[in-house]
Amino acid sequence: MSIKSDNRHLYLQVIDRLKQDIEDGIYKEREKLPSEFDLAKHLGVSRATLREALRILEEEHVIVRRHGVGTFVNSKPMFTSGIEQLNSVTNMIEQAGLKPGTIFLSSSTQKPTEEDIRRFNRSFEEGIVLLERVRTANGKPVVYCVDKIPESILPDAISHSDESIFDILEKEANRHIAYAVAEIIPLGYDEKVSPVLECEPESGLLVLKQMHFDEKDEPVLYSVNYFKADAFSFHVFRKRI
Repeated sequence: MSIKSDNRHLYLQVIDRLKQDIEDGIYKEREKLPSEFDLAKHLGVSRATLREALRILEEEHVIVRRHGVGTFVNSKPMFTSGIEQLNSVTNMIEQAGLKPGTIFLSSSTQKPTEEDIRRFNRSFEEGIVLLERVRTANGKPVVYCVDKIPESILPDAISHSDESIFDILEKEANRHIAYAVAEIIPLGYDEKVSPVLECEPESGLLVLKQMHFDEKDEPVLYSVNYFKADAFSFHVFRKRI
């Protein structure tokens, strides 16, 4: 059935119609949409109008277009969080009603880089503990975590039974994370991380880089977390001043 005409541009009406069809389950997650020819005919619009609507829907991550294959409905994010909230990955997974898990990839102590020395305000002599882990939700990999902690803060013995790095720091180092300075970077397919997270070739990543501070304003943890972009959604509350 064709879309009903109103005063808005046709491509905006097409966007609303397709979003509603997805919401109603006419087009399901990961399902391939009809061809541009068939979809334009079904909606009663030109292919140029349809392409503009699909372009915007792709920018909004509602759909994904795979070259030479077709257009598919994106999966809805399983996890959502306000970026102004300092929330552990473990809590985000639990709040979604799923069971968090951890796959420990490596744990080592390395010489600090110049960036490490600057970030933590440490000397060249002090080592940096490097942890690489994959966080899972109901057994499925969703986040690739790289954490750096000064050796003097974290004891040699690290309990791999703890899911949260925040819990590890509190229980084994008596350090409570009070706040963090964060940077979010969109990233395409990564040759190392994407296969571990079982990402499709066209799927992107959201990289969250954070410097964490304790209650005494001391930097204690630097983390780089790679989130599956189709599983996580971050938002921020902005207030006009």
